[in-house]
Amino acid sequence: MLNMRTSARVLVLVSLVLAGAMASPVAQQQPAGDPAAQEPTAPPPPTPTFRGGIDFVRVDAFVTDKKGNPVTDLKQTDFDVLEDGKPQLVEQFKTIRIDGTAAPDEPVRAIRGVAAEEAEAQRDDVRLFVFFLDDYHTRDRNAISIRQTLTTFVETRLGPLDMMAIMYPLMSAEEVSFTRNKESIIGALQHFEGRKYEYTPRNAYERIYDRLSTTDIERLRNHIVQGALEGLAIRLGGLRDGRKSVIFVSEGFTVVLPPEMRRENSQMPQVVSAPRNESVEQDAETKGRMDLDVRMKEVYRAAHRFNTAIYSLDPRGLSPFEFDINDGAAGGVSQASDRQAFRAAQETLQTLSEETDGRAILNRNSLLEGLTQVVRDSSFYYLLGYTTQSRQDGKFHEIKVKVKRSGVDVRARKGYWSFTPEMVTRMTTPRVPDAPKPVTQALATLAVPVQAARYIRTWVGTEQGANGKTRVSIVWEPLPPSPSLRRDEAGRVTVLAATDKGDLVYRGRSPDGNATAAPTGPVVSSAGTPNAPKRLTFEAPPGKLDLRMTIEAAGGGTLDTDNRTVSVPDFTAPVAALSTPRVFRARTARDFQLLLQDANAVPAPSREFSRTERLLVRFDVYGANGDKPVPSAAVLARDGHKIYDVPVAAATVGGSHQVDLALNSLPAGEYVLQVTVTGTSGDPATEYIGFRIGA
Repeated sequence: MLNMRTSARVLVLVSLVLAGAMASPVAQQQPAGDPAAQEPTAPPPPTPTFRGGIDFVRVDAFVTDKKGNPVTDLKQTDFDVLEDGKPQLVEQFKTIRIDGTAAPDEPVRAIRGVAAEEAEAQRDDVRLFVFFLDDYHTRDRNAISIRQTLTTFVETRLGPLDMMAIMYPLMSAEEVSFTRNKESIIGALQHFEGRKYEYTPRNAYERIYDRLSTTDIERLRNHIVQGALEGLAIRLGGLRDGRKSVIFVSEGFTVVLPPEMRRENSQMPQVVSAPRNESVEQDAETKGRMDLDVRMKEVYRAAHRFNTAIYSLDPRGLSPFEFDINDGAAGGVSQASDRQAFRAAQETLQTLSEETDGRAILNRNSLLEGLTQVVRDSSFYYLLGYTTQSRQDGKFHEIKVKVKRSGVDVRARKGYWSFTPEMVTRMTTPRVPDAPKPVTQALATLAVPVQAARYIRTWVGTEQGANGKTRVSIVWEPLPPSPSLRRDEAGRVTVLAATDKGDLVYRGRSPDGNATAAPTGPVVSSAGTPNAPKRLTFEAPPGKLDLRMTIEAAGGGTLDTDNRTVSVPDFTAPVAALSTPRVFRARTARDFQLLLQDANAVPAPSREFSRTERLLVRFDVYGANGDKPVPSAAVLARDGHKIYDVPVAAATVGGSHQVDLALNSLPAGEYVLQVTVTGTSGDPATEYIGFRIGA
């Protein structure tokens, strides 16, 4: 959890810079039905442009009558805005009217790609809705029952210009993509499944903590959802300044599990708990609420800063129960525990919506009616702007909006978190040019995604094969055991390779191998020790290749799977080309000398080294029609600039060329080895190898 929370905070700071750089004035549009706009002889009134800026504050104000209908005839002089109790001068004012439809002569643009998504999101007549499906805190039966309500909402309440997206707790905010295709959104909603109080792991990440106690898992699930909501608010803030709506489908966060639901190991059968002790339970609830509140403040902060409203939707409707009769130890959860847990969970939903300028849709016969209010809030409101005189202190500043008319209700954001001087410096400092994309991609391979298989480390390389085919090598090694994590260790890997047409290319297992393979067939090579890297090699036609790797325990049984698609290059093309560079590590001078003589040495899958190590990098150079391409190599910094050239020599064994790279001259950090081959004609071919040096 420390890594997840640290990453979230880094993302907050990075996104603040991006949001400041990407902020642009909101496009303006004359409200429909404005008499001034219909005067043919009068010049159009000046269009107010809402400027951005570090000290400029935007406030969305929703004014309704006692029946909940919007009040549409207010003027700028009807509003008073107070910050920390002090009156503010409303400098800019606009009435926002959106119905999700386009002008008769304007085609609705499909969202294809990031550029189109960003451009459409900036439009002032477009509404943004995200369905956050909190499967960790929703019973499966309730997820199934809410599907049709959500489907009807999309079909009947959203317009052709509205942009929609789906998010789950384990998704990265960067994976959230918007669409106007209602069918695709409805299809995703129809597959919503709940997993509340169900602890069977469904992916590699969950298998890491599946033997924790149920209390710890519930706390971890709270943190995952909270982090996802925070990241989503930041992501939406990068799209535009205007209002964004998140429909949070959830039964509420788990403040504390009742004693009847607690297990030391979530995968073991339940045991009868000790008799309920009220003082112990009150202490557990207090600690649970404190942990929840601390993390929720980060969600509120991000939602305030990036103008994101969260509408909590409890799919249970009017159901007053939190648990089933079969939940907990023999006899089920007591009524007292049930009432307490139900009330606490719904309070988390209520507070989440109140703190983010949304509405909590709870305890309703008609959930669709509550969802309709989400659209109303995004369709008509008043946009106010003023320049704050508050210092850049990083503190929360309360906002109150009042209307000089009786009989109306006013809703507006509760306040905002001001920037700190350090944030302002980052936002106003000229942006450093991005590193070249190939360098960024090479460095990205050093990152370890949380959801990926974490039992082995792999490397996939290609070189010229026989009869127009390409030789593919898969090298893997088991990850070292963690003293804080109990789990089975990887002992074998089964590989299944097929073309994109489904034709089977190879099936094999390492380290068992295939003893009856022909000399030109698959070869298994290893250093002979259990934890040494192991290699599977086979030939494949050029093109897309689907790889499925099944990781097995040494004693049998599947631990995980890893599916990926690789591009197999065509080394018979009449252009200069490079094989995938093969990296070998040597910890001593003797190790390096042995590598120089070993044509069958197995490459290292890892790209993390110490400054005391020395790397040998081998590769093959290919040319056409007698061409002899010339290779070169250089070490690059993270930003892509060259640190120094590296000599390239002819290899005696194991390849056509090699690079001897000593690491003791480089400080700890991340680097890229660039290998380029240039022929007499055509473009040069380049490979980039990212690597990290520790202390």
